[in-house]
Amino acid sequence: MAIYKILGLSGSLRKGSTNTLLLREAARLFGDCDFELGNFRLPLYDGDDEAATGVPEAVQVLAKKIGAADAVLIATPEYNKGPSGVLKNALDWISRVAEKPWNAKPVAIMSASAGRAGGERAQMVLRGFMVPFRPRILQGPEIHLANCSNQFDENGILTGEVYVRELTALMQALRAEIDRQ
Repeated sequence: MAIYKILGLSGSLRKGSTNTLLLREAARLFGDCDFELGNFRLPLYDGDDEAATGVPEAVQVLAKKIGAADAVLIATPEYNKGPSGVLKNALDWISRVAEKPWNAKPVAIMSASAGRAGGERAQMVLRGFMVPFRPRILQGPEIHLANCSNQFDENGILTGEVYVRELTALMQALRAEIDRQ
């Protein structure tokens, strides 16, 4: 069995981010893989800065990691009924690189949010943001982790039986999508 390279992109920069925990759990449930978190600590996109100095090295590195991954996991919180600004900023920057790292890339989207809907609206908006990149986004099962701060144990392991079952199914679907290539 091949060891797949999986890149995780968390829409939350917070040290204790439940979206980052969710990505780590997704990688664990995926099974044997080479998992890495991408770096979203990027400058704000500004066309004048890009014209003056080009695409920042950190953006180029992130784009190369997306391109080199067998699949990408994206977890977004929901801020004001949409994805986080850092996630949108990263997508805007990545759209500026010459390569097209997202093209035909298998992508699984998930969200963790404090609210009852678990970030469902943020995911819907994010899926729209991804359309120009033409990735192969899995349609489900959808993971909307509600009341997220109470869904992990002290070791960062997801505790809700339904969430574990659905996240496992999503990772199995992602593995199948990778194998389809």
